[in-house]
Amino acid sequence: MGCFFSKKSKRKSSEKDDRAPTTTTVETTTTSNAVPLGNNSDEAPKQYSWDKREKVDPKDYMLTGLRDVTVGRLPGKLNGQQFVIQECENCNIYVFDHSATITIDDCVNCRIVLGPVKGSVFFRDCKDIKCVVACQQFRTRDCKKMEVFLCCATQPIIESSTGMKFGCFQYFYPELAFHFKDAGLSIFNNNWSNIHDFTPVSGENNWSLLPETTAVLDSVPPPDSESEFKSVRVSADAGRSIVPLTKGGRRKDSEESCLFVFFAGEYTTANARKLIDEATAKGFMLIQTKEVSMRPEDVKRVFQSNAEDLVEWITKGPVIAMELNGDGVVEACKKTANEVFSGTKVFVSDNKNTSSRDVDSFFNFADMQMGL
Repeated sequence: MGCFFSKKSKRKSSEKDDRAPTTTTVETTTTSNAVPLGNNSDEAPKQYSWDKREKVDPKDYMLTGLRDVTVGRLPGKLNGQQFVIQECENCNIYVFDHSATITIDDCVNCRIVLGPVKGSVFFRDCKDIKCVVACQQFRTRDCKKMEVFLCCATQPIIESSTGMKFGCFQYFYPELAFHFKDAGLSIFNNNWSNIHDFTPVSGENNWSLLPETTAVLDSVPPPDSESEFKSVRVSADAGRSIVPLTKGGRRKDSEESCLFVFFAGEYTTANARKLIDEATAKGFMLIQTKEVSMRPEDVKRVFQSNAEDLVEWITKGPVIAMELNGDGVVEACKKTANEVFSGTKVFVSDNKNTSSRDVDSFFNFADMQMGL
């Protein structure tokens, strides 16, 4: 069914910094004249954790009623808090930070960039919006004419929305990789083209995929040189994008696809990125990627005859899998595995006659695992 290449490497064990709160032990000698500690007038009042929290101004976490301006938040300003954008018109909005959830209500003709969102991004009653979004969940309701360059860990949902167009997330700013990690999002779990329409209309399409030639910065321009965001180095070049550019649900150029899987190690993400660069440089297309955890029974079902040697490796962490497409891709991937990743544990489809089955077996499992 497939072939694999390995050479066991040493892994550095990661150490977590367990920071326990400092406590002070008070020793007392019990006597008949002892005064209860709580009645000691010299004792400082006890402080609780909520007493030490900085006071939060809700206005720091919302943009409301703005028009014809460039606004947003610089890195480090949200730090995982919720954020609200509402009733803005003809604005350029840049949220260069990670957050918990973001809601966007009643906005018109705006260009919006949202850094990684740990939970949901919800657009309501918006129209003529062009945006770059990375999130766990994406949803729209009662929206019209949106262009969305999306990275979404789950299936994007539209409801009572029309004229929706989607493309793959392509974006970079220096802190973005750290923000993905802080938001708990994997750059390899992107279901940008797998749209679910809650309110389909017979004979009509409420959504479509943007042309592959669509340039992100033509739709969502970088901050202008006069704004407070001018120091943020932005790029939408596919080669620099934190999230790999995938073909998604578009028609494949070839009938030949190959499954390439990296098992957990010190440089798994870097190796996956290197493979993508190697493959695309040779003219092959990246169709889809997934990062998932596997159990022994999953390995046996997905990798079948090759499972026995792979079971021990899935205990080390999630696997990263890619579907690459193009004539001759299977032999090219096998050669790359031997020449470039000989010291890394990988699985590669063995021949083009069974490679489609490899792809279907893995990604069907991954979609069920992620509830898609």
